Amino acid sequence: MNRFKTRLLAGDLQIGLWLSLASPYTAELCAGAGFDWLAIDGEHGPNDLRSIMAQLQVLNGSPSQPVVRPVAGEAWMIKQLLDIGARTLLIPMVETPEQAQALVAAVRYPPAGIRGVGAAVARASGFDRQPDYLATADNETCLLVQIETRLGLENIERIAAIEGIDGLFIGPADLSASLGHLGNPTAPEAQAAIAEGIRRIVATGKAAGILLSDETLVRGAIALGARFVAVGSDVGLLARGADSLAARYDRATLFLPGSVY
Repeated sequence: MNRFKTRLLAGDLQIGLWLSLASPYTAELCAGAGFDWLAIDGEHGPNDLRSIMAQLQVLNGSPSQPVVRPVAGEAWMIKQLLDIGARTLLIPMVETPEQAQALVAAVRYPPAGIRGVGAAVARASGFDRQPDYLATADNETCLLVQIETRLGLENIERIAAIEGIDGLFIGPADLSASLGHLGNPTAPEAQAAIAEGIRRIVATGKAAGILLSDETLVRGAIALGARFVAVGSDVGLLARGADSLAARYDRATLFLPGSVY
């Protein structure tokens, strides 16, 4: 059973963390923290099919559910990710209902879709040891799409209306850039668009998601109804932690007069 999808459809709040270091070791470490879900990033993280699979393997059985983001919503990429065991996909840059419909077809077996039937040799089916895999795979696959452009924002209701789209995820960085605020997702216009997007997604009855690192903005998104919310990244945690530790032991100030040493 896809626990992430079950909780998503139930309306539960699920807190996540972005995994961009392309490391199964880091994925396993972060899973121990107790996040509901972990996003394995193949779009901006240096991941390939094998590194994504390695992270899925270490997360197998973990309470933290993996969500895989491919580079793009190409049917051949989706087919490979599903076969290696990804069950929840987050597809970037979805702008139209036609794109959304094509993605639904890509994650489903015929006759409902176009996914290639190779389960007999796939990790997803336990290498053909799960006899009901073909019958249950479509229902257990969770499809999330990212709204990251002005056009995507305009089409929220039409995208959400596509049967098989389980959730819509606002991408603050790209959306703010699309609105003319590159590198400044906290610009008032960008923040207003993000809030409007979340409200409109919630109004459709589909789950709304977002990635934010500011706690005040996180709480605001949850108050608006966002239900799968990523609150940081492994890169951010390591970089900020390293910066903070280095600053505490800056050589220029460590041995000032009056020091106990």
